[in-house]
Amino acid sequence: MHTPHLVIIGGGFGGLATAQALASTKLRVTLVDRRNHHLFQPLLYQVATASLAPTDISVPIRAVLSKEQQVSVRLGEVESIDPQARKVHLRGQTGQDTLDYDYLVVATGVRHAYFGHPEWSEDAPGLKTVADALEIRRRVLTAFEQAEWEQDPKARERLLTFVVVGGGPTGVELAGALAEISVNTLRKDFRNIDTRQARVLLVEAGPSLLGAFDPELQEEAKTELSALGVELRFGTPVTQVTSAGVRIGEDMLPAATVLWAAGVSAGALLEPLGERDRAGRVMVAPDCSVPEHPNVFVIGDAAHLKQADGVVVPGLAPAAVQMGRHAARCIEADLAGKERRAFAYRDKGSMATIGRNKAVLQSGKVRMSGRLAWLAWVFVHLWELVNFRDRVSVFLKWAWAWWTWDRAGRLLWDPHEGEAPQRTPDQDQHRGAA
Repeated sequence: MHTPHLVIIGGGFGGLATAQALASTKLRVTLVDRRNHHLFQPLLYQVATASLAPTDISVPIRAVLSKEQQVSVRLGEVESIDPQARKVHLRGQTGQDTLDYDYLVVATGVRHAYFGHPEWSEDAPGLKTVADALEIRRRVLTAFEQAEWEQDPKARERLLTFVVVGGGPTGVELAGALAEISVNTLRKDFRNIDTRQARVLLVEAGPSLLGAFDPELQEEAKTELSALGVELRFGTPVTQVTSAGVRIGEDMLPAATVLWAAGVSAGALLEPLGERDRAGRVMVAPDCSVPEHPNVFVIGDAAHLKQADGVVVPGLAPAAVQMGRHAARCIEADLAGKERRAFAYRDKGSMATIGRNKAVLQSGKVRMSGRLAWLAWVFVHLWELVNFRDRVSVFLKWAWAWWTWDRAGRLLWDPHEGEAPQRTPDQDQHRGAA
């Protein structure tokens, strides 16, 4: 008797939720991911700004699924999907390079989008992976280290200028954290510079921060960021990013460190699955399946799902989890000969932290800001971490950082040590001069 085979691409929130929801079925399940760990992305900015270590917000996928005997984990990168032949092709693998499936769940998430300028990625890294976070941390700390011994005032000013592009939650959290470490964490570490003179700019092409939030919370976020010393630029898009700095409209701003939080793209892997929106997300049916291929589900950030009320399901972790569980229920309904139901998103709210004791939160009719919102943010993020060890570790580090203003993770770590030297911010500025 044939046992149906489900392939899940991606070990993020949606992929894990699907696998765990099918624990009691007779399906064979193979989860494929190019990394061996699940990453709690909402806290990734704290790795980038030296509050947490990568191990605090990540856990091996095999450990999460160790009790799910019907689930196999495959480390590998998916090269292509053939929905007609029901095959998933892996890149550069040994052994079985093709996986046949009866059902497929695509939970690949999204990557950065540079609005037609992929060359900007070299000088303006985004924040989606542990490697991204460690590279941002390296650039930020190296800029301070170089500024400590820079004699040219203009060069020092450039080294101490940090630009964050994008006014969504990630951009707001990054800008607030950079301002705090400049003013409070690093000021006692250096002798020749005053880190409080560091300049942090947040650039948003739209008219306001946090576009998905209530206008009152947008204004609250603006006020709190300004109080931290963050300079805000609205209504003017970034038109150029180079190693020397960033052009905002017609104005060129010298800056050693530019960070990208302005756009996302779902990637070319999803092209065979049918119609996609401007960001490359697949336009899925009400049950999260692909209209042309009902045995294929796309969930999480990779899916564009407009509900009956006209609201598009947001690209948030709770939505990915709910979609993953719903896809599992649809597969179970198929196997039982029952009718599928449409997905109904339960909005658990949105939140963004701005700094120490500062956050904004909206959930239903609830609007909250300040310390109470920050405490809610702490509780929610601790609760959603995968295992108890991580919750305890993160809580203790947060408590220490809150009490002392210290960020124990401010270590320069070079993953390419022993290879060709990494460029520093100062070398970046002059790399085209030779």
